[in-house]
Order: sequence, then C-alpha cells, then structure tokens
Amino acid sequence: MKKTWFRLGIIGIFILSLTLRFWELSRFNTLVFDEVYFAKFGNNYLTQTPFFNAHPPLSQYLIGLGIWMSQYIPIGRDTVNSLTDSLLSPWNYRWVNALTGSLIPVIVTLLTYQFSYRHRFALLAGFFTACDGLFLVESRYALSNVYIVIFGLLGQWLLLLALDKQKQNRWLWLVLSGISFGASIGTKWNGLWFLTGAYGVWIAAWIIRWLQYEDHTSRSPLFSYLRFFNSANNSPTDTIKLPLQNLTKINIWQMGCYLGIIPVIIYSLIWIPHLQLDKRYGFIEVHKQILHFHLQLGGNSPSVHPYCAAWYKWPLLTRPMAYYYQTAQSIKDSLPVFGPPLPDGAGKVIYDVHAMGNPFLWWFGLAAMIFFIGMVIIKITMPAIEKKRLFIPKNLSIDTWIGLFLVINYGANLLPWVEVTRCVFIYHYMSAVVFTFIAIAWVVDQCLLSYYRQIRAVGVTITFIIVAAFIFWMPIYLGLPISPDGYRMRMWFSSWI
Repeated sequence: MKKTWFRLGIIGIFILSLTLRFWELSRFNTLVFDEVYFAKFGNNYLTQTPFFNAHPPLSQYLIGLGIWMSQYIPIGRDTVNSLTDSLLSPWNYRWVNALTGSLIPVIVTLLTYQFSYRHRFALLAGFFTACDGLFLVESRYALSNVYIVIFGLLGQWLLLLALDKQKQNRWLWLVLSGISFGASIGTKWNGLWFLTGAYGVWIAAWIIRWLQYEDHTSRSPLFSYLRFFNSANNSPTDTIKLPLQNLTKINIWQMGCYLGIIPVIIYSLIWIPHLQLDKRYGFIEVHKQILHFHLQLGGNSPSVHPYCAAWYKWPLLTRPMAYYYQTAQSIKDSLPVFGPPLPDGAGKVIYDVHAMGNPFLWWFGLAAMIFFIGMVIIKITMPAIEKKRLFIPKNLSIDTWIGLFLVINYGANLLPWVEVTRCVFIYHYMSAVVFTFIAIAWVVDQCLLSYYRQIRAVGVTITFIIVAAFIFWMPIYLGLPISPDGYRMRMWFSSWI
C-alpha cells in the first residue's frame, strides 16, 4: 500500500470516529453517569472550589480546560444546565472527551504500524477500534477512561518510535514516552499497567536476546551482566527488522531514567494545581485518603453496586453497564433527562446509553488473543524442548514478536485486576481490550493475504460481522429512541440489562 493511501485511510478512520462522537453531543441535557463527578470537578478548578478527588486529577484538568476554551467556541449554547454549579451546555464539558476519543483509533493505527510495518494490518486495527461501542460511549461523555488509554498507547508508540531514531536523537522520543506514561498514571492509577506492559516487552526482548545465542552457556555471567547494563547493538551483522526486535538498544539505565524517573516526576507535577486548591491534604496524605476511599467501596457484589463485574466477566462481556435509561410516551416528546423513568409498560420509547462493547468484536478479539498466547508459547518453547535446553532460534518470526507484544500488554492490563477486591466495572477493561482489537485485525489481515479464496472470505466475513454488529447496537451507544421490542432485541442476555 502506498503511503498516500495509508494516510488517507487514517484520515477516514479519524473522520468516522469524529462524526460518531460529536453527533448530537448535547442531546442529553444532564449529567450522565460519572459526569456527576468529573464534569463537576473540572468546573470546580475553574471556579476555585476545593473538593476531594478520588483519582489523580489530570482528566478533570482537561475537562476544565475544555469548559474554559468553549467560551470562545460558539457551539452548543442553545442548551444549558446548572448541574455543574455553573450555567453550561453539555457540549462545553463533553467536547474534549469526544475529540480525545476520536484520536484513539488513530493512535492504535500508528502504534500497530510501528511494531509491524504493515499498512493494511494497522488500518484494520484502527478501524476495528473505531467500531467499538464502549470506546464510543466513554468518548461522548465527560468521563476519564479515554485519557488513560490514549496516553498509555501514546507512550508505547513513542517508545517504539524512539527505536527508529539514531542514538543521539532517541532521547527526545524517550522523554516524550515517559511523559505520556506519567500522564496515563496521572489520570487513574491503573494507567500504570501500560508502563508495566512496556517494561514487560523490554524484559522479554532482553531474555530472548540472551537465549538466542546457541553458545550462551559458554559465556560468563559477567558478560551477560555487563551487556544488560550497557546495551551494544552496534554490530553491522545485526539485522533488525522491527522496533520490537530493537528494544535491547535501550539499557537498564535509560529505562530507569526515561520510563522510571520521568513518569514519577510528571505524575507528581500533575498534582500541584489540585493541592494548591485543596490544602486539607498534602501529597502523601491525599494518596492515603484515595487508597482508603477505594478500599472501603466493598467487593464485587450486586449489593455494593448493581453493575459490579469481576475481572473474569469482562472478556466475555457478561455484565455491561447502563449509563443512562429513560422512557417517553412518544418520539415527539422532549428528551427525558430529569426524573425517574415511566412505570414498566407505560413508556413506548426507550432512550438507553449502554456502556457495552461491540459483542462480536470483543468475542472475536478474545479468540484471537487466545490464539496468540498459544502461538507465542509454541514458537518460543518448542525449540527449547527439541534441543532439551534453554534456546530460542535467532530467526524468530515477525509475527511471533507481534504476538509477544500483544500478549504481554494484554496480560499487563488485565492480570493486576485479579487481586483487586473492590467493586470494579467493565470500563476498567478498556486498557486491555484494545489489544484484542489489534489481535483480531492481525487475523483478518492474514486471512486477506491467503492464496485460498475460502480463507480470504473468512477475513471479509469477520469484518462484515463486526461492522454489522456495530450498526445493530448503535442505538444503545448513541442513546437513540427505540421501541421496547427493539431494546429487548438488543439485550441478548438478562445480565446485559
């Protein structure tokens, strides 16, 4: 694919995402779900109103910045409310999230290309991300999860981009990567898992490099130790095809500085405006208060919250969330935004905003990720089994490296939740599920590359099903008016309601 077509594809994905996220952004003139916190908190920074924040404050800064900038943008001023303690339009506190969410599929495309150098694979990954319902819903309201994802993915993309640069120019991109990871953690603590994934891939690259030398057992431990602390990839015989295979160009000191110290500094700096506004707690004490807040939320039980969903329920999409649900007598009635829904059977029109992923995209993506896990294990362990010693072939395939990157990052963003005992929700899976979108894009791309018509047809069919499912569930992503029968038709399982 020519670069021009690749760039046009990225632009098309961005326009699709932008259109879906900005379409009737002010249609519900109220605070939807956690907008009661984040939109209000963002406005509090503008009105200088002290408050306790149960999360790091970066996302609220950005929402507040959007509210401030919207004073100079003549859009959405015909619909206002005072629910944030200021007279604002929903567009004022939502538009920055919509723009940020529109950029996530673009970043996924760029990241995928950077670790694969495959144009169609990258475009498929970005397109599938644009066709997910949970990312669409989270982008259309003043919530915080899109910032965790975009900064985390941006950090990983910049890290791989740094490996394409000459040694003297690499430091700038590593600094930017560290800043991005710090911003992800500065949105919510679970942004740390993106950085954990980067460290995991880097460690895996070093282990593979050590084990790729057939005579590594004859080398002294001191040799391996020195090479770990002083990476030496300047040999002209080294043939590096992908940035992932180039990760050992970064030594432990560089990782500790650029992806250790810098994220900590950025995270600390992010807190300064909040601590100046709310002087009740210092930096250490506010973290103790946040930790106490999350620990006292209770376990994953419906008695704590009706939409609590333990981590193992996320991949199969067994418990999505209703962010907004109202009923009306007629589609001609004004949008119901205040008061309880009509009694059962009385409402003939339903307005539902469901924080639910594209079911087939999630299920296909999970299957692709399981395939990658099996492929990585087989490709790495089979040579060692055959030779009856620790050994990894030097000609490790590009697809194995891609699988290693996706599996490690998926695990880094999912497995830490296994030990979390507080009530958690499906949106916590966003940081992990995005890697399954890339995984299924790889499967489709491989199908389309096949010489066999039947296999190519499988790739086309998977793509068609994902797009059709996105369109089918679109009414509950955008909160479009649907009949009770239409609503029940989309709620395939009782646990979805």
